[in-house]
Amino acid sequence: MDNNTQTRRAEALRQMHDRRKILLLPNAWDAGSARLFATHGFHAIATTSGGMAWALGYADGEQAPLDEMLAVVRRIIRVVDLPVTVDFESGYGTTPADVATSTHAVIKAGAAGINLEDGMPGHGPLRNVDDAAARIHAAREAATSAGVPLVINARVDNWMHSANDPGTPLTDAITRARAYLAAGADCVYPIGLNDPETIRTFIQTINAPVNIMAGANTPPLAELAKLGIARVSTATWFTALALGTVDHAARTMLETGRFDSLATDFNYMDAQHLFTAD
Repeated sequence: MDNNTQTRRAEALRQMHDRRKILLLPNAWDAGSARLFATHGFHAIATTSGGMAWALGYADGEQAPLDEMLAVVRRIIRVVDLPVTVDFESGYGTTPADVATSTHAVIKAGAAGINLEDGMPGHGPLRNVDDAAARIHAAREAATSAGVPLVINARVDNWMHSANDPGTPLTDAITRARAYLAAGADCVYPIGLNDPETIRTFIQTINAPVNIMAGANTPPLAELAKLGIARVSTATWFTALALGTVDHAARTMLETGRFDSLATDFNYMDAQHLFTAD
């Protein structure tokens, strides 16, 4: 992808965070899922680290080698004419300098944005806030040097590590969000937070674009819009849904000896047309 096209897509993705309308992002795990989402009129595509890792034969948590992950990113970008933001986990690097190097690689692959987590790889403990902010700053510096206005979504993992009520991690999460925004993040992602009143307090306190993870217990879009949410992403849920559907069909076939479970409203020609309709 040429730099002008990538810059336009990154700028378009940035404008989608203006909080006038929620940006609803489906998380793709391969070119087929990305193309499918694009046909439904989504304005941008995100990737899911878990879904991509599983499809590549690895566990989530930066177990998939960076070059293999970026190969999938390039395939996704090839088949969709949309901004693509990459789930970059904790940045594929031990130090901020390493994160900068990895960020250059994901920019070279064509990304318009990235997610960066503040937990250690594999849902490990939270990093020190200064270390996490330094890694975001390194990614921002890498994007600036590459001439691409990369949209950085800083994931705040407090609720992934709290077994208590949803308000417990709030104070530390706000401290982290402010530090990450000061370091160059464009949006903050308190993953696992779905309590409306805590969401409201978080948004009003940091006054910046906030990403919420969609899930069965997440308030509907209309309610999230009233709370001031800028962006909603689906994380691994679509991948899990796909695998779960196949798992059920396979078990049913083995248990019953029948093939009724293979019935689907989406068939071979539907899949084929994803790549021939142009």
